[in-house]
Amino acid sequence: METYLLVNIFFLCFVVLLLRITRVSKAQLVTLTVLLVLTAVFDAVIVGLGIVAYDPLLILGIRIFGAPIEDFFYAIMAALAVPALWHILGKYYDKRA
Repeated sequence: METYLLVNIFFLCFVVLLLRITRVSKAQLVTLTVLLVLTAVFDAVIVGLGIVAYDPLLILGIRIFGAPIEDFFYAIMAALAVPALWHILGKYYDKRA
C-alpha cells in the first residue's frame, strides 16, 4: 500500500541528488525555516477546521500541531529543490547562449 511517506521519500531522494550537485545557501535555510513555520501554522488551521483530513493508515502518525509530518516534506522540497534546479538549469542555458 502506498503511503504519503513513500511518495515523499521518492521526491526527497531527488532533492538529495540535486543537493549533491549544488550547495545550500543561507537564504535557502532562511526560506526553509519560514516555510516550515508557515506550514505548521496553516496546516494546523486547515486540519483543525476539518478542511483537510488524512487517512490514518497512510500516514506515520507523527503530527506537528495536528498536521502529519509528511506535509512538512513539501516545504523542504520547495525550499531546497527549486533553487537547486534554477542553478543547474541556469548553467545549462548559459552554455547554450
